[in-house]
Amino acid sequence: MSRRMAADTSVEMFSKVLENQMLQTTKVVEEQLDAEIQKLDQMDEDELERLKERRLEALKKSQQQKQEWLSKGHGEYREIPSERDFFREVKESKNVVCHFYKDTTFRCMILDKHLAALSKKHIETKFLKLNAEKSPFLCERLGIKVIPTLALVKDGKTQDFIVGFTDLGNTDDFTTETLEWRLGCSDIINYSGNLMDPPFQSQKKFGTSVTKLDKRTIRGKKYDSDSDDD
Repeated sequence: MSRRMAADTSVEMFSKVLENQMLQTTKVVEEQLDAEIQKLDQMDEDELERLKERRLEALKKSQQQKQEWLSKGHGEYREIPSERDFFREVKESKNVVCHFYKDTTFRCMILDKHLAALSKKHIETKFLKLNAEKSPFLCERLGIKVIPTLALVKDGKTQDFIVGFTDLGNTDDFTTETLEWRLGCSDIINYSGNLMDPPFQSQKKFGTSVTKLDKRTIRGKKYDSDSDDD
């Protein structure tokens, strides 16, 4: 009987401690909100108007940037016909993902589905595809030997490559979120998740190699203004 009473007492004490912690957390949040409200209340009409103008200006710039990206072919996953187009496309956009594919490679079709979805979500990045059989010079120059390969280009320079599905769990069933995380590791998209927490159901299942990709550069090549003529 005494053991049961002791257990009941322990549970009651734990409940009180937990309740007290929750009350403290709520109190902190309320204090922060009160401080923000007080800060707004202390603003005069001129200060509120300036705050409103700054927010409107930031919104205007954001919309202008979005329109500029869309005018350059962002917001969609599209095929480019030639190597010459590749050089032009990477010069006019800061962030570019280019899928080197072959019609006969099934895994390229898997990538197509995920890249199409990401192109609409991340309009800050341009998503392209180029037939490897029609771009032998470029494939040789970039050292592309495995299809599919994604070339990740930032400021006209290849920052990284995703070769096959090794970095994606080495499975055909990887999710769009997994590819999104991998692109975020190379800083080629604005990734809002935690790079140290890959979206795998079981990180150990895929080994440790996929967790060591943060901000590394495999190899890079700069595309100069005369690259089109090479």
